[in-house]
Amino acid sequence: MSVSERKFGVLQTGETVKIFHLENKSGAYAEVTDFGAILVKVCVPDKDGTLTDVVLGYDDLASYEVNGCFFGSTIGRNGNRIGGAKFSVNGKEVVLAQNENDNNLHSGPDGFEKKLWKVAEISDDKNSVIFNRISPDGENGFPGEFDVSVKYEFTEDNELRIHYQGICDEPTVANMTNHSYFNLNGEGSGTAMDQYLTIHAKYYTPVADSHSIPTGVYEEVAGTPMDFSTAKQIGQDIEAEFEQLKFTGGYDHNYVTDNYAKGNRRLIATAYSDKTGIAMDVTSDCPCVQFYAANFVENEHGKNGHTYNKRDAFCLETQVEPNAVNVEDFHSPVLNAGEQYDSVTAYHFYIRK
Repeated sequence: MSVSERKFGVLQTGETVKIFHLENKSGAYAEVTDFGAILVKVCVPDKDGTLTDVVLGYDDLASYEVNGCFFGSTIGRNGNRIGGAKFSVNGKEVVLAQNENDNNLHSGPDGFEKKLWKVAEISDDKNSVIFNRISPDGENGFPGEFDVSVKYEFTEDNELRIHYQGICDEPTVANMTNHSYFNLNGEGSGTAMDQYLTIHAKYYTPVADSHSIPTGVYEEVAGTPMDFSTAKQIGQDIEAEFEQLKFTGGYDHNYVTDNYAKGNRRLIATAYSDKTGIAMDVTSDCPCVQFYAANFVENEHGKNGHTYNKRDAFCLETQVEPNAVNVEDFHSPVLNAGEQYDSVTAYHFYIRK
């Protein structure tokens, strides 16, 4: 295993950005950059042994400076939506920017995915890199100084582990995720709707309307197009006459995954391509996962001259429920002062026999 680095480009601020190449003994590799702690590539063998890049992204830094789709992004402090762009913590009202309708989405504008992170550690033995930054008190409205790190590790058996850690000196929200878009046929190959998905969840959180804020209740997936408890093609029911899918233009919903217990990392989802033979298991200690079918990707100029469009990928973003900070019955994303934030999500790639 080895970690190498190279210059990726120069930001508009004049700061130099690097890419880190995490390669295992088989030649499979992942690439990440210190700008935004973004996942740029995951290249794993298909059933014929051909290395295939299974995440969408860009070839150049300038595109990541824009990155309206959040390709590969580390999202923080809070992934997903906060209704009305405000919440209260310890009796103190916190007001955020309204960057999607009346809501706050992914802690933006200019969230963690637009920051240059410090390289805190590189390990050849672990085939890993750790990015760190200090998110100052009041950054994007969030209270407290948040000392946060993201570790990317790529193992010998082609598992990409993402480990988030942080500590804050005031009560704040900590609900971080990665916003990679996967296509197991390979990035730029067109639609991902023929790929198979299983989500181990009996419940999901329906949204109130097209603004995608949950109603605050759980509903069973059984008997609805939302059911992925057994494997089915992503596109099988995506055009169904079902109000939830109409609200969001396809799947863009939070699933409440089975067997959650604090600190318990377990299998929450599996995806598979019968064209390439590539399968991906998602394990996480998070209670939920947002399944997004790239409904709003349009004419994005990506890697290798490829153009990405609607439903050319899917996202599985581990998290607590959207707007959980404002819903007492949801899992709380509040991190108390001095409390350690610690969460691991991993994506394991293999060939299904």
